[in-house]
Amino acid sequence: MSARAGRRARRSDEWILRLYIAGHTARASAALRNLETVCEEHLAGRYRIEVVDLLEQPQLARGDQIVALPALVRRLPPPMKKIIGDLSNQERLLVGLDLRRGQRRSGPA
Repeated sequence: MSARAGRRARRSDEWILRLYIAGHTARASAALRNLETVCEEHLAGRYRIEVVDLLEQPQLARGDQIVALPALVRRLPPPMKKIIGDLSNQERLLVGLDLRRGQRRSGPA
């Protein structure tokens, strides 16, 4: 495989995650830390996190229809996914990002 083909292959499996926050709060810091931990464990070398502070760039909320913060948007790979909160529930984060399948419940829901 050529170097160019290798770079193209790496880009095609890159995960692009956008974390929307409102200022550098404890909740925003926790969300970023939790996201980085999961990404390093499950996507090492294959992800990019973009942090968007809506206090500095409020117009960017419209594009991804952000209504609550912090909010994570998985832009790549498709389909786009959104997760709201500080991302402290690692199992919910993994399932929300499609890194792990959800557990089936037994019995009535």
